[in-house]
Amino acid sequence: MTRAKARYLAILLPFGMAACSTSGAYPSLAQRDVERVSGSGTPAAADEAAPVPALPPPSADLVTRLAGLVKVAQAADRQFQSNRSAATRAVAAAGGVGTDSWSTASVALAKLESSRSSGMGALADLDTLYADARDTAPLDESPSTLAITSARSEVAALLDAQDKVIADLSGRLRG
Repeated sequence: MTRAKARYLAILLPFGMAACSTSGAYPSLAQRDVERVSGSGTPAAADEAAPVPALPPPSADLVTRLAGLVKVAQAADRQFQSNRSAATRAVAAAGGVGTDSWSTASVALAKLESSRSSGMGALADLDTLYADARDTAPLDESPSTLAITSARSEVAALLDAQDKVIADLSGRLRG
């Protein structure tokens, strides 16, 4: 085929295709009788759902471990609160950056932050227990998961309050 014929066919091809598409009647897109529901069927009888068996309560070992972790966090909070007043006084008395009083306040603030470390460890252990419980029963809110969530919420509330105190004192010390 020569180049001239190829060009000629390339020019005429779209016109030929357009002519084919306009020559006939298209089928209707309306709903056909066979597609209509006549309502002659009867619904199947509903089966009674089997009762969901109750999940077992948390084990005594888990309850003991959770109570121990909460006690660790509470002890860390008591230590935090006992260090809080000294840190607050030191920050209030702090001079400019680099002065002895500023250094004393920085050390007091660091001591305050370190007094919460065992509470952070308890929260990390509770997070691990929660993740393990969710791996065991991912779709259930089992009594074990609920007990862990409750203990975790209590410890997290203590740490959140401590975070606010540290942020406030840090802001005053640096500002």
